[in-house]
Amino acid sequence: MNYAGQVAWVTGASSGIGAALAREWAQRGAHLVLSGRDEARLAEVAADCGPKGQGALILPFDVRDETALVGAVEQAIAWKGHVDIAIANAGVSQRSQALKTSMEVYREIIEIDLVAQIAFAQALIGHMAARGSGALAFISSIAGKVGVPMRTAYCAAKFGLAGYADALRGELSPQGVAVHVIYPGSIATNVSRNALTGDGSRRGRSDRTIDQGIDPAEAARTMIDAMERGDREIIIAEGMELAMGEMRRTPDALFDQVATMVAAGYIEKMEAES
Repeated sequence: MNYAGQVAWVTGASSGIGAALAREWAQRGAHLVLSGRDEARLAEVAADCGPKGQGALILPFDVRDETALVGAVEQAIAWKGHVDIAIANAGVSQRSQALKTSMEVYREIIEIDLVAQIAFAQALIGHMAARGSGALAFISSIAGKVGVPMRTAYCAAKFGLAGYADALRGELSPQGVAVHVIYPGSIATNVSRNALTGDGSRRGRSDRTIDQGIDPAEAARTMIDAMERGDREIIIAEGMELAMGEMRRTPDALFDQVATMVAAGYIEKMEAES
């Protein structure tokens, strides 16, 4: 795929995986739409997206603010007339036992990591389906494949995000819109430092496995290469995390079966019966 002139919108773009994806797409000649809450840090990433990059539009907002999201979608589409790629990357992790975690923390993590990501996609799929092209990528986690202790809320959200994306792929397959789910393992970012504890406070320190994880720039290259190949399920991990992810990998034949069902009129039959 030639990304020159395409518009790629990345949420959570101020740091970590999101910033690395933005820089990599810029190197491949894409226009960038960058979103997150920290406008100053988004501006720093935007400055890195040239000269090969075709420029960047900064749209700062909180992903939980659906009114702001609607306005951002209008601006993003109006900028170049289209959005070709959308990366639902914004999120927050967790480091707390279920027995010591308040329901407020569950609600916050699920709102950010699942509901807000669904809202982002829902706001764009009509535009992409009408054009008959586009790609959506959802950043899940190895913790969206395997239940990991100290991350019950995070796992619930990431498993849910993958389920939404897989079902969405089946529905959009006849419309020419690709849907990818990306499952990172340990990537060297601030994800564990920014994770929520049982009372909702920030953890404030990192994990050794995260600090020794895959470089975000390397991870971004691998993710985009896999999207170019058309991989629907993309696991970015090493060692035990990679092994766990591969054990739970969904066979491509199953994805193909769902797409065949849709092509054979499954949706129309279901709607006729309702």
